[in-house]
Amino acid sequence: MDLKISSLLSAYRSHSLSPRELFQSLLLKMEKAPNAIWIQKISQDQLDAYLKVLEDQDPESLPLYGIPFAIKDNIDCGGFESTAACPAYAYRPSQSAFVVERLIKLGAVPLGKTNMDQFATGLVGVRTPYGSIPNKFAPEYISGGSSSGSAAALAYELCSFSLGTDTAGSGRVPAAYNNLVGVKPTRGLLSTNGVIPACKSLDCVSIFALNPADARYVFHLAVEEDPEEPYSRIAPWKKPNGFAARLPESWTFGVPEERELEFFGNAGYKKAFDKAVQIFEKAGGKKVTIHFTPFLEAAHLLYEGPWVFERYDAVGKFIEAHPNEIHPVTKAIISPKTTPHPSQVFAGFHALQAKKKIADQEFSKVDFILTPTAGTIYKTAEVEANPIQLNSNLGYYTNYMNLLDYSALAIPAGKAPSTDPSVSEFPFGVTLVGKAFDDFKLLDVAEKVSPFFTSKIEFAVCGAHLKGEPLHGQLESAEFIEATTTAPEYTMFAFQDGNIPKPALVSGGSTSFYVEVYAFSPAEFGKFVENIPAPLSMGKIKLSNGKMVSGFIGDTSILQKADEGLAKDISVLGDWRKYRLSL
Repeated sequence: MDLKISSLLSAYRSHSLSPRELFQSLLLKMEKAPNAIWIQKISQDQLDAYLKVLEDQDPESLPLYGIPFAIKDNIDCGGFESTAACPAYAYRPSQSAFVVERLIKLGAVPLGKTNMDQFATGLVGVRTPYGSIPNKFAPEYISGGSSSGSAAALAYELCSFSLGTDTAGSGRVPAAYNNLVGVKPTRGLLSTNGVIPACKSLDCVSIFALNPADARYVFHLAVEEDPEEPYSRIAPWKKPNGFAARLPESWTFGVPEERELEFFGNAGYKKAFDKAVQIFEKAGGKKVTIHFTPFLEAAHLLYEGPWVFERYDAVGKFIEAHPNEIHPVTKAIISPKTTPHPSQVFAGFHALQAKKKIADQEFSKVDFILTPTAGTIYKTAEVEANPIQLNSNLGYYTNYMNLLDYSALAIPAGKAPSTDPSVSEFPFGVTLVGKAFDDFKLLDVAEKVSPFFTSKIEFAVCGAHLKGEPLHGQLESAEFIEATTTAPEYTMFAFQDGNIPKPALVSGGSTSFYVEVYAFSPAEFGKFVENIPAPLSMGKIKLSNGKMVSGFIGDTSILQKADEGLAKDISVLGDWRKYRLSL
């Protein structure tokens, strides 16, 4: 089902789909998806009330008519409890949060409240009594947090967009792990009125979307000054004669020095980031190396400076009154072991301002900064065994952002190869960092580079297209992925096609064969397979690691050729190149 916003609006307006039809199918999908995604789901009665309002209106009348979305459970929504993943804290709000109310008035329909790290304290998604959510792409691994449920709701194709929060990376890390776009807006552009605070002066409502176009659309609609929220800010483009910062025709992007990049031993993530940098250059950007250290030093202040006591101000007294209801890691972070002297608070503010001065100078060299969203990914069991340090690692590229008053956008950036034999690859994401109010500039960048990250089709070759073989030139524009072997499930025949000997791989045997894996864009792949002659065709080949890729497969006519002496079984060699050398 295509849940992109433009697709749903088009279907509604052409009357090929109704909101009632969509939501009934989504309710069925919600029952089959991991239950830990949700803390509370919409009831049929609640849904009927929303649908009744929509059915009385023209689909053209509302910009979010019938668009399903999910809400992190530290954001109020009328008719649902807010728990912040702490059942003892639960309350039923008298009205929705400012941003939720605005989206509903524009036609969006909430499907429920999503799971999260308790009190939005964590980037891992496992600090919750409602259970950890298995990563859709690698179930033993984390979905990221603290907005884990909101990201997973999109990854499992249950809604079109979702709301999270982002104080230190909670709207970006889950986006990276779930192959999503994550908008971390400039502080104050999306009102936090009706949001259970983590650090009120730093909190942001964030948006998860399926693609940059949907992210831009929802963000544009959601931005509105809230006169009742002290930290709400007016967007420059909302002021008389105001405008939004946009990406210039010639643009530069900053990348940290090599020694400042950190991947925590994950070579696959480093490879994926290096490739992403090359793609940004291919898209027209000029790379500039910047000093990232002042950004990292500012990040340390979030948990080592006075801002950790702002978390205590939000929920500390509740935690002290309900010690048995709190996740032990959450309690350890929020409950202070010692109380600082008041002067230390001002010392923290002065230290931050000094770091911001230096960071802003680095920023003046470029239009935006490019970093990994996270330097690695962990298994759920690994995080539970070492919760503080591994969580801290995931904040390496995110913790400084709101302290320095920057905007950010997390986007998918291909795949990172895995060394875990149970997982072939992970979703990989990068973050675009902008100055305050650069939100639309970052969305411009995302739409410019996203086509370069379009998923490619991987396929295996085992004969005349191997490196050094006669037809390898047809793969000149393909990306080389790896050299490996098939699973031990095949037989290989050699036959003559014109002047070129070729192999035919047939399933049903018991031998592994050497293959090389390449990748084409969908368009390139389509042109490539048009020229495949019988008895060959393109099918699925199982590799030795269990991964299935497209590849050359012989059809049943090759067996007849073998019977007629026109094809030879060469399985004993296990490698087409060995056969070629034997000729």
